[in-house]
Amino acid sequence: MAMFESLSDRLSQSLRKVTGKAALSDDNIQETLREVRMALLEADVALPVVKIFIDQVRERAIGQEVARSLDPGQQFLKIVQQQLEQVMGSSNESLDLAAQPPAVILMAGLQGAGKTTSVAKLARHLQEREKKKVMVVSADVYRPAAIEQLRTLAEEINAEYFPSDIEQKPVDIVIAALSEAKKRFADVLIVDTAGRLHVDDVLMDEIRQLHGAIQPVETLFVIDAMIGQDAVNTAKAFNDALPLTGVVLTKVDGDARGGAALSVRQVTGKPIKFLGVGEKTDALEPFHPDRIASRILGMGDVLSLIEDVERKVDQKKAEKLIKKVQKGKRFDLEDLRDQLLQMQNMGGMTSMLDKLPGMGNMAQMAEQANVTSQFGRMTVIIDSMTPAERRNPALLNGSRKRRITLGSGSTIQDLNRLLKQHKQMSKMMKRMKGKGMAKMMRGMEGMLPPEGGMPPGRF
Repeated sequence: MAMFESLSDRLSQSLRKVTGKAALSDDNIQETLREVRMALLEADVALPVVKIFIDQVRERAIGQEVARSLDPGQQFLKIVQQQLEQVMGSSNESLDLAAQPPAVILMAGLQGAGKTTSVAKLARHLQEREKKKVMVVSADVYRPAAIEQLRTLAEEINAEYFPSDIEQKPVDIVIAALSEAKKRFADVLIVDTAGRLHVDDVLMDEIRQLHGAIQPVETLFVIDAMIGQDAVNTAKAFNDALPLTGVVLTKVDGDARGGAALSVRQVTGKPIKFLGVGEKTDALEPFHPDRIASRILGMGDVLSLIEDVERKVDQKKAEKLIKKVQKGKRFDLEDLRDQLLQMQNMGGMTSMLDKLPGMGNMAQMAEQANVTSQFGRMTVIIDSMTPAERRNPALLNGSRKRRITLGSGSTIQDLNRLLKQHKQMSKMMKRMKGKGMAKMMRGMEGMLPPEGGMPPGRF
């Protein structure tokens, strides 16, 4: 996740100066706190939030809490982590859907924040993870493209779709959709609303009317993380006009600063409930302040990684491979191809490494070396082989290699490099004798580029 990249780098450098201190005093944390303050401001965190954060960390750091601690430096780091969590809301706040079905979710926000995509992501999330029957509807009568986009996305994720058009009044659309959702026994109705390029009275009046007509159980404000400080001001304006219940922060994969995530809760008093982390409809993560704080401080986010593995890895294939290796059978190129596809499903090596403790820099290295696209090229080379060649790479003589490289648009060096990496993994599998998926995924780290990265266009 690009979000917090620069903040994470700055904070880990600053906090390193305090670790190992015999005791914490106002003097020896003064400089670190000044650097932490600068790091937060550079990350576009709202000034009042920075002030409260620094004051509270100082107060706790020089208090009794540290005096009893064996390692004041570690204790200081823990205080910063806890304070970060508190600023962002201390725990994940899920959607409150305990209402007479259909529970209505109203999505509000400015134009271009990613509302329509977020409607589809949320619908998919509720269908897949909470087994809900979801209907979606667009009340954006100003943009026919938005209505069409939602229809296409609803088809893609197999959600119920209620048609609407630009001739209708938004209030009429949502009342009719609610009635239809009841008839179709939908558990949840998600309403997409119109946005403007800025906050104005017309927009606010319309959304208040919609809110009054359908009485949603959740009113989520969709906000683009990349507009930084403005995001917080906009959230405040919407919060003054509407009883918001939470925030969906989008495009966090494009924002390296992350200031909006640290400011929204404190300024609006409303929790961030979800993060949009990419274009695809599965790119929505529940927001866990404790995990994000851990990631900011370079401690990784192993829980999210485990959830990713459980959700996105084909367990049957994984078990089959483990049994195969346990029986002493050869790890062939077909198996390597499966492993590469599994990793691409999980967002590639960068996304995985980002969540492992202390691996943030490694993730950046992998990104620079473009490891995920290199995995894609490796898969294409394997696809150009016959089933017999995949099962037994020893068959690959000169003429076969030429045919494969021509078919996959690669070079003999690329193919030889792939075979060498397959041999390394094969040895690793033998040593592990199939000790489970987690260890197997860890073994994939062996396929990372050496320090300093790889030449472009090669793997």
